[in-house]
Amino acid sequence: MDRTLLEKETASLYVRYQREQGEASLYDLLRTIGWVLQYTAGVIDIDKVARRALAPLRGSPESELTRKCEAWFPVYVQKYVSAGGRSRVREHLERGDVVAIVTGASVYASRPLARLLGIPHIVSTVFEVDAQGLFTGLPEEPLCFREGKLQRARHFAERMGHSLDEAIFYSDSITDLPLLAAVKEAVAVNPDRRLAKEAQRRGWPIERWY
Repeated sequence: MDRTLLEKETASLYVRYQREQGEASLYDLLRTIGWVLQYTAGVIDIDKVARRALAPLRGSPESELTRKCEAWFPVYVQKYVSAGGRSRVREHLERGDVVAIVTGASVYASRPLARLLGIPHIVSTVFEVDAQGLFTGLPEEPLCFREGKLQRARHFAERMGHSLDEAIFYSDSITDLPLLAAVKEAVAVNPDRRLAKEAQRRGWPIERWY
């Protein structure tokens, strides 16, 4: 999703929204940017970061985050939807393919984009919610990251009556190498430096979506 369907990454865009709402500090923004840089470099401790990022949600209603993301998306995110992403999604939908956003972000952040592009399915990191509809402040395992993303994508494909060796997967990040290596057709889109080198080595196509 980030840097493929979108020209920007959504984590810092959401913290910018939080700052305007008086819910985040400059430190929060800088910390998030630091996490994004670690992710881009492929050196992030995702389990530690996820727990730190989700802890403030503990005890808050899931419906409130849904509402906030619905308000955030059209103002902060929609203008960054890539023309290349729109075009490719349209091609797949017109062919009748099963199309899903597979992302390390949450369903709350990705749902407005999926709706805008007509994408019917989302495979994402899941935030744990208790019986009262309140966040526990913890993620559900596995996180949709590295091997966890592969596991979640494989489960989704099987649930849809398919397998990953029939699939096309588009990614910008070296962290997605496990899933890229498992699909029929891997495409590097706006790739980071390490993924670009790996794509060249493996003969994967490299595309630029703007």
